[in-house]
Amino acid sequence: MLLKGKIMTKIMDGIIKILDRFIDYVGGIAAIAMVLMMLNVFYDVVMRYFFKNSSIGMQEMEWHLFSVVFLFGMAYALKEDGHVRVDMFYENMAPKKQALINIVGALIFIVPFSLIIINSGYAFAFDAFDLGEISGDPGGLTDRWIIKSAIATSFVFLLISTLAFILKNGSIIFESRELKQHSHKEEVL
Repeated sequence: MLLKGKIMTKIMDGIIKILDRFIDYVGGIAAIAMVLMMLNVFYDVVMRYFFKNSSIGMQEMEWHLFSVVFLFGMAYALKEDGHVRVDMFYENMAPKKQALINIVGALIFIVPFSLIIINSGYAFAFDAFDLGEISGDPGGLTDRWIIKSAIATSFVFLLISTLAFILKNGSIIFESRELKQHSHKEEVL
């Protein structure tokens, strides 16, 4: 019986590790998009203020890159426990109670909302693709379906991160593991 539990723990740890590694790649994409956005903004500012030349396409690219940073960053923030939480009561609870709250919160809020966004988001992106939707501004970006598909895709990534989150918290409840504590007290100046 003890051997069976150890095998299950190793399997669950392996699954969590694979999911976390995947989300690390998603976080890397968000980080690359952030750097590209900064370069894009720098270029746009230099062109606008020094050369009196601006591009609608470059401005729209800023919005698209910012969207990728935010949307793909959600899954990474959940993995790293960097999301917003009301710590007033949570911080003083036992690790098993914290883990239970994490699981219930994920199942009630993240999973249903993600499924709704995924379901409607891909239809939204497909319609943009089917219609050949482009920017309404002259000189704007074409292929709007690409950024629209990023919406639904990011929520797929969030679901993957949520699965790892639930498995980690479940292992705390059932195997008395320690929850990675993230104290916000040091962050307050």
